[in-house]
Amino acid sequence: MFHHAHNGSVRVGNSEMDYLSFGNGNKNLIMLPGLGDGLSTVKGMAPVFSILYRVYAKEYTVYVFSRKNNLPKGCSTREMAKDQAEAMAALGIPKADILGISQGGMIAQYLAIDYPDFVGKLVLAVTCSKPNGVLEKVVGAWMEMAEQGNYKELMIDTAEKSYSESYLKKYRRLYPFLGKTGKPKNMERFLIQAASCISHNAYDELDKIICPTLVIGGDCDKIAGNLSASAIAGRINGSELFIYRGLGHAAYEEADDFKKRVLDFLTG
Repeated sequence: MFHHAHNGSVRVGNSEMDYLSFGNGNKNLIMLPGLGDGLSTVKGMAPVFSILYRVYAKEYTVYVFSRKNNLPKGCSTREMAKDQAEAMAALGIPKADILGISQGGMIAQYLAIDYPDFVGKLVLAVTCSKPNGVLEKVVGAWMEMAEQGNYKELMIDTAEKSYSESYLKKYRRLYPFLGKTGKPKNMERFLIQAASCISHNAYDELDKIICPTLVIGGDCDKIAGNLSASAIAGRINGSELFIYRGLGHAAYEEADDFKKRVLDFLTG
């Protein structure tokens, strides 16, 4: 049922990096999650992920990596990509297909740019390659909430900015329960990761990405902006672009065919 689910950690520099793995395949797939990783790492989540993403378990051994537990202040997405490459080397993963979502997609861009031998195929979902007004406004507001300790407000605003209206109508009744659990001891790690999103700028180097690439966006993305996906695809030679109509930043959760679309690209 849990597809050999495993929780682990790997030493990277002066810190530990949490990860999980599952699956039976001969190929490797690495998933890099978004900014929510700054609030809670994947520690202990292997059984959950093995069920949610079981569609990948036959073809792949799947790894999901958090960022380092102790991120230095000012750590950039490029430095996080370096950490990721070091973690792969430490675990004996010579090469993998990469699925980067949101901030994970920013890190994946630099992983493909700086460490091309590590990357087979690349999927960049609901992410951006350079600063834009939408991202700066939204993430900047989240940083203010985090600095003020408004965890519940941060959770609600994240939901409002991520999901479609039809989805939110079903789940807004749960808002009173948000923020009651899961609040980190401090927000420093989240703030470091949020700052790295706002300063991320790989746009001028995207033409260095030479691996097969699929870019996925939503035309109602209120976080990365609805033009970011097409901008990325326009800079990566030979890349494929798919835009979900009527969906936003949480298209990777809301779209019923997202996982199959990714798998078809990776195995096609």
